[in-house]
Amino acid sequence: MSKLSVLLLLGLSVAIVGCSKEEPVTKEASNSPGASTGPAASGGSLKIVFIPKNTGNPYFKPVIQGFEDASKEIKADFTTTAPATGDATSQIAIIKDQIQRGVDVIAIAPNSPDALNNVLDEAKKKGITILTVDADLDKNESHRDAAVLSTDFSKIGESQVELLGSLNGYEGPFAILSATTDAPNQNVWIAKMKETLKLPKYAKMKLVDTVYGDDQPEKSTTVCEGLLSTHPDLRGIISPTSVGLAAAAQTIKLAGVYPGGPHATGKGLQLTGLSTPNQLKAFVNSGVVTSFQLWSPHDMGYIATYLGQAIHTGKLKAAEGVEIDVPNLGKRKLEKNNVISAGPLVTFDKSNIGKYDF
Repeated sequence: MSKLSVLLLLGLSVAIVGCSKEEPVTKEASNSPGASTGPAASGGSLKIVFIPKNTGNPYFKPVIQGFEDASKEIKADFTTTAPATGDATSQIAIIKDQIQRGVDVIAIAPNSPDALNNVLDEAKKKGITILTVDADLDKNESHRDAAVLSTDFSKIGESQVELLGSLNGYEGPFAILSATTDAPNQNVWIAKMKETLKLPKYAKMKLVDTVYGDDQPEKSTTVCEGLLSTHPDLRGIISPTSVGLAAAAQTIKLAGVYPGGPHATGKGLQLTGLSTPNQLKAFVNSGVVTSFQLWSPHDMGYIATYLGQAIHTGKLKAAEGVEIDVPNLGKRKLEKNNVISAGPLVTFDKSNIGKYDF
């Protein structure tokens, strides 16, 4: 069980495996599109693949670790492979390749809510269990068996607006720096942010712009620089993506417009969003970022492994209200559209960020 999961259970907060004889061996696929590690393992072990949104995104490292840890426990053959970019159709060729490999379970963080429908249906016809992880096929849930999401999606957008409001006095113009225009999770969260802003409590907060960095550091930096230039009176930025948030933090640091910065106007620009602690630790400790949020990425991979095994082997039929007992984490219930939430949001700031290492 991971250190993070232990911390979760104690209330302080919120893994690529193959079988070789008796001991599972860690495997990791190449970064090239469609690449995977070697042939599928023989001997009847469950073959699981996880397809993240794109390569080079540190957010998915603890998710993979969760798959890795659970796969060792059940002696599954686990691999991971991802496209170079987060384009809507970039995962199609990889899924086709995994169908040819004869995997048992495809877990995927989809880059589009609908572009993968046909290829996922092709996989299901071959008897492959399909799980979405971290993001879902919004309004297209019938093309997968179940989903393991970070936390209650309906609360993320609201929580992000509330966090920014608490930082900037619930007033002033702000912007959103998102991932790609097709990212299902991002779009759900942004829609909820806009809905939340209609409440009287947020009447003085105004969303003036939404930009997209495509989960690439360079583009995220460029669009953030554009926000600062276009909106010199900006009081806040929400970036619900770890790549975007880290890039924005560096941009704001260099511009000196953070609270207390040399070029700050008034109380300065408050930056928040979603990220892993390690990516933002230095920015929090230096005062560039006051606070931000996230869940347990590790637990998503861990839960998905056990859920994929249970569904594929027939031990569990995915349906609303059905429970699965996940070792070390306890019972989790499938909610509407067969969704399991990994856990609650945690707010990280100077008081607690040193306790986390992921």
